[in-house]
Amino acid sequence: MIDNLLLGLQTALSMQNLLYAFMGCLLGTLIGVLPGLGSVTTIAMLLPSIYALDATPALVMLAGIYYGSQYGGSTTAILINVPGESASVVTAIDGYQMARKGRAGPALAAAGLGSFFAGTVATLVIAAFAPPLTELAFKFGPAEYFSLMVLGLIGAVVLASGSLIKAVGMILLGLLIGQVNTDVISGTARYSFDIPELTDGVNIVALAMGLFGFAEIVANLGRPPEQREVFTRDVKGLWPTREDFRQAAPAVVRGTALGSLLGVLPGGGSLLSSFAAYTLEKKIARDASQFGHGDIRGVAGPESANNAGAQTSFIPMLTLGIPPNAVMALMVGAMTIKGIQPGPQVMTSNPELFWGLIASMWIGNLMLVILNLPLIGIWIRLLTVPYRFLFPAIAVFCCIGVYTVNNNTFDVYMVALFAVLGFAFYRLRCEPAPLLLGFILGPMMEENLRRALLLSRGDWSTFVQRPLSAGLLVAALLLLAIVALPAVRSKRELAFQEA
Repeated sequence: MIDNLLLGLQTALSMQNLLYAFMGCLLGTLIGVLPGLGSVTTIAMLLPSIYALDATPALVMLAGIYYGSQYGGSTTAILINVPGESASVVTAIDGYQMARKGRAGPALAAAGLGSFFAGTVATLVIAAFAPPLTELAFKFGPAEYFSLMVLGLIGAVVLASGSLIKAVGMILLGLLIGQVNTDVISGTARYSFDIPELTDGVNIVALAMGLFGFAEIVANLGRPPEQREVFTRDVKGLWPTREDFRQAAPAVVRGTALGSLLGVLPGGGSLLSSFAAYTLEKKIARDASQFGHGDIRGVAGPESANNAGAQTSFIPMLTLGIPPNAVMALMVGAMTIKGIQPGPQVMTSNPELFWGLIASMWIGNLMLVILNLPLIGIWIRLLTVPYRFLFPAIAVFCCIGVYTVNNNTFDVYMVALFAVLGFAFYRLRCEPAPLLLGFILGPMMEENLRRALLLSRGDWSTFVQRPLSAGLLVAALLLLAIVALPAVRSKRELAFQEA
């Protein structure tokens, strides 16, 4: 493990990769600070920028954007009670109350230092567990991969916030959109409606940018500007007191452990981790009445958990090629754009990329601590800029970016179409993340399903005759059965409501 991490550090510490890690952290924080523009939106909008880069600096930059937007999201949650991205919803509960009491500085410091500790631990977890998982992945055949993707999609539905029915509908819609392409066996175009640009499938950049980027812009324009109360005068004395450290340290450790575990689950990642950490802190606190009124544990625990969960969600993506959440689905899309097949072969065929990306996670977290705490004043001034001046610049940047991917105006029209869809989903309270997972996993599921049936000469029992495949399908059925129980369903809804 030490040799692998040294190889990763050697790759990550090259001048080019350091520069792109810094750019990713800075850009991610900048856009993450803007209310409503979270990590998925940020990466979706910046996907076109990776076409001119090599694979390693491109993925290092996108990873930096991911961490940067996580940090930026907590800044807006604490200062103006508007989470920059979904995982920061919990942080806003106590962080904003601390800001109202003139303690925004300690809240921001607790979020930053807790996230750095969690990121360091999560990097070591990835380095320790990735090699054995990769060895296991080499034993997977088409049947096992299909069953694993079924489990992943069911897990994403079960762990998604909001209505289960809506989550299932979004997954199915994503699977259907993923079928728009050319059949690999017969060579005939499917669902392209005689439009030449659709014969290669729907462009992931156009879909992600429309559903997340433009839809968020339109949704933000509909929110009243009075909500933007910024505490410019109260951010003094960043360093927490000794009592703050005494309360926050155990919460950081618990949040890191919980986030590291939950981040690996399908549909988990940072969102589920932060919700679970906040619920855990409230359950075990002797004085739970302080939560919701500015308790530093309500900031330190969830922020550590969401950072640890964000990083360990790389494990299934890097080792199995299965994205557990929407951000990892975009990372899979980025790897595909760079001609890299996500999965266990990445570690063996391109170890510099694999371990360089893991090492860059720790370097990125260190950069963010050094960057963010001194720059809080700049982020506050940015938040005072009226959104009506910011959104035209963001919209123009998005349109230029998506056009330069293929130099084709059709992609811009597709972004507009998905923006309308995304805004409709927002109004209907449908979470678009499951749709993106279905879109990414759909073609992979179909390919492995057909390959397994070809190898078994059309015998469907191959999926239950192979022990690993049967075990994964049984786990998927158990997950469905458990979540169908009324008691479990009501507790699930309560858990998401509490945060």
